[in-house]
Parts: sequence; C-alpha cells; structure tokens
Amino acid sequence: MDRVSVVTDIRQANQNAARENRTLFDKHGSCVINLMSAPGAGKTSVLEATIREIAPSYKVAVIEGDLETTFDSDRIRALGVEAHQITTGSVCHLDARMVAKALASFPTDGVDLLVIENVGNLVCPAEFNLGEDLRVMVYSVVEGAEKPKKYPLMFHTSDVVLLNKIDLLPYSGVALSELLRNVVEVNPRAAIFPISCRTGQGLEGWIAWLMNELKSRRSEALSISKT
Repeated sequence: MDRVSVVTDIRQANQNAARENRTLFDKHGSCVINLMSAPGAGKTSVLEATIREIAPSYKVAVIEGDLETTFDSDRIRALGVEAHQITTGSVCHLDARMVAKALASFPTDGVDLLVIENVGNLVCPAEFNLGEDLRVMVYSVVEGAEKPKKYPLMFHTSDVVLLNKIDLLPYSGVALSELLRNVVEVNPRAAIFPISCRTGQGLEGWIAWLMNELKSRRSEALSISKT
C-alpha cells in the first residue's frame, strides 16, 4: 500500500508541474516537442537536420537531457541555437519538475519551437508528461520490426514516429513494410515518416509537416492577439 501511495504522489506531482509548464509555454506562444527514442536511434542527428531547415524562419531553443556529458547540447550550440543541459545522473528520463527547474534559468519568451530532447530510453520517457504540445519519437529501423509491439507505450503516445536509418535497411534484415504495419497497429493516428539523416532521404516530408504545424500555431496566436 505504501508503494502505491508513493507512486501516486510522484505521478500527481509530475502532472501538477506539467500543467504549470504548459501554462508558461502557452503564455510565451511556444510550440514544445518532447523528442524521445532509445539510445543511438539518432535523436540529435534528426534535431540537427530539423534545426537547419527550421531556424531561418522560426526561433528554436533546445533542452537536452542526458545521464552524463554535454555532448549533445554542444552539438546544438554549434548550430547557433540556445541549448540548456539537464544532467540526470542515474535517472533514465526527464520529468516535468526537471524541465520546470531548467526553465527558471532558460526562458522561452520569444521562442517559436522548444525541443526537449529526452534521455535515450525506449520505455520510461513516455510515462512522464512534460507539458509538451507534441511527442515525436525517433526509431532506428535496425532495432527490428517487432519493437512497436514489444515496447508499445512510446509508439502509442507519439504524435509523430520518425523511422530513421532507412539507408541501412538492405543490411538489417528488417522489412520496412512489416515495421510500418506494426507501428500503425499500435498507433493508427501517428504521422509516420521513414527517413535517413545520413542521406537526407524522407526528411522533406517531416520538415514540411512540422513547418505546417508551426505556421498554423503562429496564425492561431496572431488571431488570438487581435481579439
């Protein structure tokens, strides 16, 4: 019974912090993406490719979550984009309170797109709401076609699934058609984009989807400001 109470308290505290984060993001007019994946799927490479296309038209900022090091945040800063590092130590995910603490010293006022790159883990990050607008999952196709059914939560809760490293499909033994079918069975509402950050294949579809999302949100914000 004590264990159930503790877990309930943690969940409730996270939800409260997520609502506060959401209020702040809405106040600043920021679209917020929770970017998730297993380790090595290519989150940061996807983010770099996305920033190169988005940044000329929209102000982008990034919060990076990692167990250790500033490798990924250093890569983002090298693109001329502000990045804040959260080092979690042994914690395998970000939660809303960690993000709230980061926001105290990393203001989002004027930021069109805030990307929170979560800790690389195929399970835990999907369990915690950060106050985001969108969940985007990066999945390396070489991890296998069966993973959407073996680890369904992250697939099920994502708005977008980016199937990365399709240039490696000929060497992986993975059938893209089977992987696509399994993702759709777990989450029929998700937008799915097979991509390769190494070759650029398929990235235009993802970028167009995101640009349209940002454009719609900017138009909505302008309409609200005029009322």
